Amino acid sequence: MKPYIKYFLISFSIILLDQSVKILVKFNLDYNEEIPLIGNLFKIHFIENPGAAFGVTVSNLVSVFGKELNDVTGKLILSVFSILAVSAIGYILYRVSFFKTKLPLFVAMIFGGAIGNIIDRVFYGVWFASRNNYDGSLFHGRVVDMFYLDFWEGFIPQNIPFLGGTYMSLWPIFNIADAAISIGIVSILIFQNKLLAPEHLGAAQENPEHNPAVIGNIPASEAAE
Repeated sequence: MKPYIKYFLISFSIILLDQSVKILVKFNLDYNEEIPLIGNLFKIHFIENPGAAFGVTVSNLVSVFGKELNDVTGKLILSVFSILAVSAIGYILYRVSFFKTKLPLFVAMIFGGAIGNIIDRVFYGVWFASRNNYDGSLFHGRVVDMFYLDFWEGFIPQNIPFLGGTYMSLWPIFNIADAAISIGIVSILIFQNKLLAPEHLGAAQENPEHNPAVIGNIPASEAAE
């Protein structure tokens, strides 16, 4: 099996698990219903996020610059941007799949998590139109969140850029896709020196097609002569 197939299968597993939990929650809980798992600290709490991370919407961001944008257009922009971003991540995963570090695993987690949330934004508006008062359109769904670590919640002060006046919990309610993305990004940031150390990058030596310095199995320096 080619390495990139293995990592794309990991991404697919994350998507499958994420979507299974989301659909299970949607069909068994009412909106804002919660189930305590560890007292009041950790709960299952069903909400839907119309925006990006922390519930920030494109409309919120545009308003900071004194402009107005309706929520429908904002959702469409966010969905299209997400699709473009995840396409780039998928390409990166293919290119780094031969690396002899955990980098491909972390990128696969980010890729799978990103697609998991994109499915909500793109398709849930159609799939669950009758259950959630959606308008039945593509690209206008909302991301399902359910895991709640209840440390603190309240309104962010108005003077905080982008988030001022937003109601937020200290640890936002999240889903499996969010967890996969966060673990992947944080791991890359923390261990970047080891993950990207030249002596561990086997792709260049063993897989010329994944090495940007190689053209058709011929080193780029020679191909240019």
